[in-house]
Amino acid sequence: MQNVLIVEDNEQNRALERQILKANGYQVWEAADGVEGLRMIEEHTVDVVLLDIQMPLMDGFEVLHQLRDNPKHRDLKVIAVTSFAMKGDREKALEAGFNGYVTKPLDTRALPDIVRKVLSQIHESQ
Repeated sequence: MQNVLIVEDNEQNRALERQILKANGYQVWEAADGVEGLRMIEEHTVDVVLLDIQMPLMDGFEVLHQLRDNPKHRDLKVIAVTSFAMKGDREKALEAGFNGYVTKPLDTRALPDIVRKVLSQIHESQ
C-alpha cells in the first residue's frame, strides 16, 4: 500500500481527497498546514504529497522549497493542489519542482489517475 500525505488547510477539501484516495487503496496521512506537513514527512514514510499552494503559516511553494533543499526528501513526489487555474500557473508550479498539478474544484475521477501517474515516476526513475 502506498502512502499519501494530504497537506491542505481546508477540512472539506482534505475530507474529499482522503475519501477518494482511501477508496483507491492508498494509506492517507493528513496535515492542516505546511509546518505540520513537513513534520509528518519526517515522522512517516510518504510516497507522494498532495500539497495545497495557498495556506497560512507556510505556502506550498515554501514547503516544496524546503523539501527540495533537504537531501533526504529531495526526490519526494509532490503534487500541487490549487485553485489557481490561470494561464501559466501550471507551468509555474512544474518549473518550481512540483511533479504534478491538480486544480480545485477537484475532478474526483482524475485525481487517482494523476496520483498513480506521479507515483509511477518513482518506479521509472529507480
